[in-house]
Amino acid sequence: MYIIKVKGKAKIPDYIQIRDENFVLVAYFRADRPMKNIEKFGLEGKEEEMEKLIKELPFGKLQKLEL
Repeated sequence: MYIIKVKGKAKIPDYIQIRDENFVLVAYFRADRPMKNIEKFGLEGKEEEMEKLIKELPFGKLQKLEL
């Protein structure tokens, strides 16, 4: 899976996109709110790691999601 942080403008908040190996969007959520249904993506128990990654992730740079 891949992750990218999208910068919001004005009243639109920053968002996180998670995409599969074919770059199909599988999750889209606000960067300042925790993911819901994280277990759907096989990431249960990795909430703290995801929060840290999201804070450090640069805007607009697609990265392989490896936790």
